Amino acid sequence: MIADYCRRIAGTLLVLMFCVADAHAVLTIKITQGIERALPIAIVPFGLSKGTPPPPIEVTEVIVADLANSGRFAPLPEKDLPSHPHEFSEINFQNWRMLGMETLVVGNLSSLQSGNYDIEFRLVDVYKGTQLAGYRVSSPASQLRRAAHHISDIIFEKLTGIRGAFSTRIAYVTVSERSDQSKTYELQVADADGYNPQTLLESPQPLISPAWSPDGRRIAYVSFEGKNSTIYVQDVQSGSREKVASNPGLNSAPAVSPDGGRLAMTLSKDGNAEIYILHVSSGLLRRVTNDAAIDTEPAWSPDGSQLAFTSDRSGGPQIYEVDLRGGRPERLTFEGPYHARPVYSPDGKHIAMIHGESGSYRIAVLERDTGSLRILTDTRLDESPSFAPNGSMIIYATVGQSGTELAAISVDGRVRQRLALQEGEVREPAWGPFITR
Repeated sequence: MIADYCRRIAGTLLVLMFCVADAHAVLTIKITQGIERALPIAIVPFGLSKGTPPPPIEVTEVIVADLANSGRFAPLPEKDLPSHPHEFSEINFQNWRMLGMETLVVGNLSSLQSGNYDIEFRLVDVYKGTQLAGYRVSSPASQLRRAAHHISDIIFEKLTGIRGAFSTRIAYVTVSERSDQSKTYELQVADADGYNPQTLLESPQPLISPAWSPDGRRIAYVSFEGKNSTIYVQDVQSGSREKVASNPGLNSAPAVSPDGGRLAMTLSKDGNAEIYILHVSSGLLRRVTNDAAIDTEPAWSPDGSQLAFTSDRSGGPQIYEVDLRGGRPERLTFEGPYHARPVYSPDGKHIAMIHGESGSYRIAVLERDTGSLRILTDTRLDESPSFAPNGSMIIYATVGQSGTELAAISVDGRVRQRLALQEGEVREPAWGPFITR
């Protein structure tokens, strides 16, 4: 019964776990819908100071891709640039106004004695003829892509008022099929644009439910390496890992608390699937729910005082919320027979989830203040929603033309993306936290 229910509340068929993926392929982003009037912007290829060696990557290409892939900006193609200024004093504003450009980015790279690159750039208001911002970023050659993402974050925040999330990372699971038809599961981490994929773990058994720590240094996940579900927490940098739950029965759905000191999870060690909290430093285990129903998929509120979870105590999977300071769980979802896999927005105002009805499973968002539920996606089989750390986008797994791939949609539904491997499939996405520079 527990296994059947857990398969249902995942929001998809287990067949999605057996997808094929190229373990080292880069996820490519395709905008399928953007904001109707995206902001015109021109990013001029940055110049090179005298004696500066050419960088291993073109910084402005990364910035252009970031802003274009956000769906909020319409970068001018490089071939249409009327000139190539690198300094504010070199800008002929009339030329850019004639093209309808509202903002312009110019910059320059120079080499330092340390071997690092010094990147100086300016964000300019074309119509006012004024500088909106000017910044200098230093980076070793090996980290230029990350520096470019940081520049994109600065530009995005300055022009939208929303903190950029281009410097963040995502975790996901791929599965490759060997020549003998056995399967290899890999837990991977990549930049938010799909580049720099890194394999954290390879296993002949399924890996599911990756969950980031708030500092981005660790990932909790479920492995079936021992033919039974086991929860591990793994250090992203070193690869070292710790087994935190391997009880008889179900050990699943780990979620790290906002303070990083607690781990919520689902255990059936006492005979029924219930929500527990492990205090990492002391090893103390606290049982949160106690009901004849199956309670699973806990998610922390941003302040760590509440847990949302999935339960069938009303007869079918629905979302409940419990205050960890005391009180009984309260049901949150009522519009439809099936809701599962809750996740709070970073500001706590919304909860994303899977909404199931008439054989389809879609991503929906619940507004906590009003209880209003809005269905965001229109595809047949969506699962594993995860908010970007700035709350503007939700990444999830879906079924595309060639199989399972990742997709992202803005909370208002105005921007849609597809993130697919060139060959194969990918699932179980988890968007990582902001990275402290």
